[in-house]
Amino acid sequence: MTSEVEQPTAESEALGYEQARDELIEVVRRLEAGGTTLEESLALWERGEELAKVCRRRLDGARARLDAALAEESAAEEGEDGGR
Repeated sequence: MTSEVEQPTAESEALGYEQARDELIEVVRRLEAGGTTLEESLALWERGEELAKVCRRRLDGARARLDAALAEESAAEEGEDGGR
């Protein structure tokens, strides 16, 4: 079983958001289809957790970049308005 403090592997971290998402979709599809052994199911579950963390990190990073860009834009607009 994985814990929240476990970090994705370097291999997983190298995946882009779309790659991790697509693999996660495939993992979920395989789990929902059934027909796997308990060990296979656990391995798929763990891989899915790892991929979900990668996706979450990528989205959080994108959100931070967007927030920074919006804050920069807002600061620039305030600077323009303050000079008038």
